Amino acid sequence: MARRPIAPAAALLGVLVLSGCGAAAGGVLDVQATDPAPTCRVHQRQPPGSRYAAGARAETGAVLQMLRYYTANGAKAFCDGKPPTSTDQRWTDLYTALGARHAAAKP
Repeated sequence: MARRPIAPAAALLGVLVLSGCGAAAGGVLDVQATDPAPTCRVHQRQPPGSRYAAGARAETGAVLQMLRYYTANGAKAFCDGKPPTSTDQRWTDLYTALGARHAAAKP
């Protein structure tokens, strides 16, 4: 019987669930919740907290929300026209690292 490859989203979700879902401290991503389809991004005020680290203290819902936000909005310019801050870059680096981790997990 041939093995079917795991869908990328299912694989990532499995990694996150297995890594733990307990409450964790840390910065919270501003996903611009008041605007369901933002045309630009706001600068993040806090660096990513441990809830987004996709490790033992990660919160699955928070990680998935961050991945969704950056997938939909990560290429948009900032509303003030300025470049990313070091805090913004830390969020982008985390998003990229999670994508690389997911890509490496593909069979």
